[in-house]
Order: sequence, then C-alpha cells, then structure tokens
Amino acid sequence: MALFEERLGKWKEVSRAAVAGWVAAYVLFLIYALADRSGFLFLDYANLMIHEAGHPLFGPFGYTSMILGGTLLELLVPLGCAGYFFAKREVAGFAFCAFWFFENFLYIGVYMADARAEALPLVGSGDHDWAILFGRWGLLLRDRSIGEVTRWIGWVGMLSVVIWLGLRARPKPGKHFL
Repeated sequence: MALFEERLGKWKEVSRAAVAGWVAAYVLFLIYALADRSGFLFLDYANLMIHEAGHPLFGPFGYTSMILGGTLLELLVPLGCAGYFFAKREVAGFAFCAFWFFENFLYIGVYMADARAEALPLVGSGDHDWAILFGRWGLLLRDRSIGEVTRWIGWVGMLSVVIWLGLRARPKPGKHFL
C-alpha cells in the first residue's frame, strides 16, 4: 500500500459523520438485498442498461464476445469509475463504485444460476447469455453452483467495501474521537 501512497498520495480526509452516513446507507442496502427474493434489486435497472449496451459494443470482437459483452461492460463501468476515484484518492467515490462493482455480482449470479431453467424474463433478443456461454463451455450442468459462487463474491466484496470504509472513520494516531 505504501507504493500507491508514494505514487498517488494519501487518501483525502473524510469526516466521521460522512463515513457514518455512507456506512449506514450501505448497511441498509445490504439488508434490502438480503431480504429481496426476486434477485433483481432497484440498482439493477441501471446495471441492465449498461449490460445491454455491452452486447453491441463487444459485438465486433465475435459472437462469444458479444454474448459475454453485456456482463463485461456491467463490470467494467463501475470498475473504471472505481479506478478513477482510486487515482484521485477520493474515499467516498471509490467506495461507492467498488460497492456498485460487487453489487453486480448478485444479479450476475442469479442470471448464471438460471442458465438451464431459462425462467428469468429477458430483454432484447430473448437469448439467455449464460445458457449460451455455459453451453459452449460445457458448464451448463454447473450453472447453479457457479451462480452461487458468483453471488458470494458479490456479498464478500460489498461487505469488504463497507468494512474498509468504516475503518476510514478510526481516529488517526494522536487524535481522539471527541
């Protein structure tokens, strides 16, 4: 981590009140996501638009890239935003984009786990990206287990971001909370 601080500088200061507010918002979202049984959260409406834009964007690189392009762009957009805020050393912006990146894994996992059943309502052509991909890769019978692992990556990632952000509120050496 010292390497990044040497090159980019220290993280910009964030007030404990701001960190507390953000952490509270993320915890509420995690509770909402945990309670949701549909597998499709309100944030996924924005993710869906990005996902659909990924298909034609990656289309020139071949059929498999076009099918995978939706999920790729859905991950690349928040990852790119997180990279920007990381370079600027903006704590809240980085945390938001990192949390958004990992939140995508929840629905991606649901989508993957649905590859055999193809029960989810789809937009666009109606083709099921993960049924096509897992079928081509010989992984169709593992759709549910791959989807579950993908969801766990999302949960662990989101919780890690919240913990990282919460640690930003700790007092600096020689300083006190009050």
